[in-house]
Amino acid sequence: MLELKNISFCTSEKNILNDLNYTFERGKTYSVLGNNGVGKSTLAKIIMGLNGYYKNHKGEIILNNEDITDLKIDERARKGITMAWQEPARFKGMSVIDYLKLGNKNQLTMNDMIKYLNLVGLNEKYLNRNVDKTLSGGERKRIELASIVILKPEIVILDEPDSGIDMMSNSMIDSILKELKNNNSTVITITHREEISLLSDKAILLCNGMIRNEGTPEYIGNIYKKLCDFCTNINEPAEKIEVKKVAN
Repeated sequence: MLELKNISFCTSEKNILNDLNYTFERGKTYSVLGNNGVGKSTLAKIIMGLNGYYKNHKGEIILNNEDITDLKIDERARKGITMAWQEPARFKGMSVIDYLKLGNKNQLTMNDMIKYLNLVGLNEKYLNRNVDKTLSGGERKRIELASIVILKPEIVILDEPDSGIDMMSNSMIDSILKELKNNNSTVITITHREEISLLSDKAILLCNGMIRNEGTPEYIGNIYKKLCDFCTNINEPAEKIEVKKVAN
């Protein structure tokens, strides 16, 4: 269980997150839905503990009743928190096989690695490729997602999981989310697309750094389509968005 307590974050220019509170339950999938600029990625970076974020916010982060607020990114990773970035990393000279084995405590067979590559739409020919510029951004993103499924982490943050992936269908992303859920991982998907949010168990509407509403993905997606799709009022949300009205 991951608890966020009174999380606030500001820069010299503006407040990004404003006294945000939420509890993510173990083994459930969540989507954080909102327009660009409302604080979604900042929230993800704070949970992950990126440099420049983990010490500069107010509030507490509790993982399984342990306060991890002051832990760095590597310490949080050892606690089971991981994140898939919008722009996946390159590792010159590292093969896909070695990359998939990174941090994995279980003995991986070749069949295991092929299975997880197939899950993200890649075949076994990729195993001997290197995770570098010879792969497209979309291919590296798929390999990163496969590695995360293999890790079976406690908390997974997917920042715009469909970003940079050519022709990756919603059904494939849904399969990845289901595999993570089957591993009892808590999944937090950051997205500005209601179609992606519909793949989660629960959805949160973020606006102006605050949770404006929460409930079923269908309910939140409907609000988003009606009030947020064409909204230019990023820093001052429309008054019609009811604050924290829960619809189950």
